[in-house]
Amino acid sequence: MKRLGRYSGYNMQALRRDIIAGIIVGVVAIPLGMSFAIASGVNPEYGLYTVIIGGLLISLLGGSRFQIGGPTGAFVPILLGVVIQFGYQDLLLAGMMAGVLLVILGLLKLGSLIKFIPRPVVVGFTAGIAVIIFTGQIGNFTGIQAEQEEGFLQKMQALFAAVDTINVYSLIIAAVSLAAILLTPKLLPKVPGALIGLILSTVVAVLFFHGQVATIGSVYGDIPSQLPQLQLPAFTLDKIIYLLPSAIAIALLGGVESLLSATVADNMAKTKHHSNRELVGQGVANIAVPLFGGIPATGAIARTATNIRSNAYSPVSGVVHCAFVLIILLLFAPFASAIPLASMAPILMVVAWNMSERKEVAHIIRMRTFDSFILIVTFALTVLADLTVGVGCGLLLAFVVFVKRMSTVLFVKDEQIQVKETDGVRMWQFEGPLFFGSTDILEEVVEKTMEEEPDSLILDMQKVSYMDTSAEAALHKLVDHYEAADKQLLFLGVHGQPERLLHKTGLLAKVGEAYTVSKREEAVRICTS
Repeated sequence: MKRLGRYSGYNMQALRRDIIAGIIVGVVAIPLGMSFAIASGVNPEYGLYTVIIGGLLISLLGGSRFQIGGPTGAFVPILLGVVIQFGYQDLLLAGMMAGVLLVILGLLKLGSLIKFIPRPVVVGFTAGIAVIIFTGQIGNFTGIQAEQEEGFLQKMQALFAAVDTINVYSLIIAAVSLAAILLTPKLLPKVPGALIGLILSTVVAVLFFHGQVATIGSVYGDIPSQLPQLQLPAFTLDKIIYLLPSAIAIALLGGVESLLSATVADNMAKTKHHSNRELVGQGVANIAVPLFGGIPATGAIARTATNIRSNAYSPVSGVVHCAFVLIILLLFAPFASAIPLASMAPILMVVAWNMSERKEVAHIIRMRTFDSFILIVTFALTVLADLTVGVGCGLLLAFVVFVKRMSTVLFVKDEQIQVKETDGVRMWQFEGPLFFGSTDILEEVVEKTMEEEPDSLILDMQKVSYMDTSAEAALHKLVDHYEAADKQLLFLGVHGQPERLLHKTGLLAKVGEAYTVSKREEAVRICTS
């Protein structure tokens, strides 16, 4: 893959391709934008504002040629939690703060670091989010009138407590919508199933069950057929402090999802995105969206894939998709008030099912390795606690497992460190990383050497690719001991990162240039001369 100019070779044919793709993606984005907003605990129009403003800036400023931005399912648990705990206005501020953090991450060129999040953690929290989204729509699907709760267990308890309020008409409408969503791809492959499900079930509700089911209009009021006025969210230092954890979670999740989406686009279109530019573009979009009342936006994998499959040529398709949604908002917003909430629940449930990565979950669990455990812990904590706890604990476990595995790379004698004695010279041959995870082995080497105290000691570092300050401290202890005993100690083959570190700490200077050699024969000759 190579990084192509985002508008290279642009012409009228490319414009036609972008217009067609943009309209198709716009059709897909309208029901999803409203659905994700409702699932996040805010009015549906805020999702459309996010599609229009956030999608526009992500397409123009991002680092991916085909990225489509907007509200996504991954944000739902975090945003709903913020709305329940702090309210809609504070959600706007948290989104803006997340945007600032994303810009900072991009400017610091940290975009490439996000790809180092272990796969079991990504799969675990993605599956956890899917469960939260799916179960969060049970109430709208069945018409159960339960109290809105933040926690998963509390939400389930509230649903069971109110099970006697099931609305049969809501079930019928939801079933019609779900059937249309599932059957449309088979009967009309090029038509978005979510849109057909939304329209068909709404028509059935209006004709046969008018006034019998909750609608957007009855719950949220009419959707304004215009963009809101520009307004800066109110903020104070106290608000910034208590919203910072939520903002960090939004920024990190948005960064991960946007770069995952860009990677998917790269694989499909054989291009290469610019990760740091993508983060900056996402950040600017999330700074601007709250000014228009929108919720946080990120790269949407399904819509981005739809954009590519629709033969888009450049980011212009993303701009067209935003313009199309804006036109629909201005002309047809009043009609959206009649859409039943039961019509939108299956859309989110299908999204949750598709994003659950159930096959990948089953595959990793079947392996019965530490990765399986990491995935299960991340998934369980994401569902039962929250996304921040789930991802944090998953990363911590992955880090501990990584350190444990890496610590076994460094061995003594038959475990890749060999001891050779010739003419009173002892040579320790190190192979593998010397870092805090392997310092117990290194300390054993140091203690044994100091006890036996050979007249000359060679530390063979030719096969050491990495060293940290913990390992350097252990070696420093050995160097000090030999200096005090007025005996010879040589470094052999120090190169790369270890050499730079030992130069910075002054340890190579302490040993002396004459005792820092590159060839084994030279080291032995110095010790035996």
